[in-house]
Amino acid sequence: MNVWVRIIVVSVLAIVCSRILADGELVFSELLYQRIDEVYGSKAKERVASWQRVLNSAKQLDEDEKLYEINRFFNELPFVDDSQHWNKSDYWATPVEFLASNGGDCEDFTIAKYFSLRALGVPEEKMRFMYVNALRLNQAHMVLAYFPKPNAVPIVLDNINPRILPASQRRDLVPIYSFNGDGLWLAKAQGRGKQIKNSPNHSLWEDLTTRMETGF
Repeated sequence: MNVWVRIIVVSVLAIVCSRILADGELVFSELLYQRIDEVYGSKAKERVASWQRVLNSAKQLDEDEKLYEINRFFNELPFVDDSQHWNKSDYWATPVEFLASNGGDCEDFTIAKYFSLRALGVPEEKMRFMYVNALRLNQAHMVLAYFPKPNAVPIVLDNINPRILPASQRRDLVPIYSFNGDGLWLAKAQGRGKQIKNSPNHSLWEDLTTRMETGF
């Protein structure tokens, strides 16, 4: 996908994420588990139940401990390319789809971590989805950047490297751009950048909204 087309797409996801988690809640209903069991099977239902247990147990932790627990939990899932997993060139799964299908690509890891931390009370303004160039893989990659303070060097949650490290120590990653519900930034050194405005509609994220609102 052309990088500027991707910028348009991901800026819409930022708006979607902000709207869905406005109250910071994730709902795990009996109907949701029933649907997961019907579509994906009992093992998938248990993976989602494990996610719910992790969220419940992490509620009282300090913020840095929440980062560790969520990063560790999702990094246990296997990486699977979209073309193999969903038979599509690019598909951004909801956290339930990611867990139920038992795998996903870097965007799915990042989305799941973001929604989980939002549900645990981590403010949206502290987090950004960040597109980078992964030098060792020689390809585009997505990570979750966490800013402990507004002008601090962000901390990187990544599925390639399980260690949570400051961006200044991730010399293998070159930031391209980042975003959250507040806007989109062209990246500069260490993950900070100039904010730009861009909020078009896109059918892909309308579909994502529908899946999130119906429990998937």
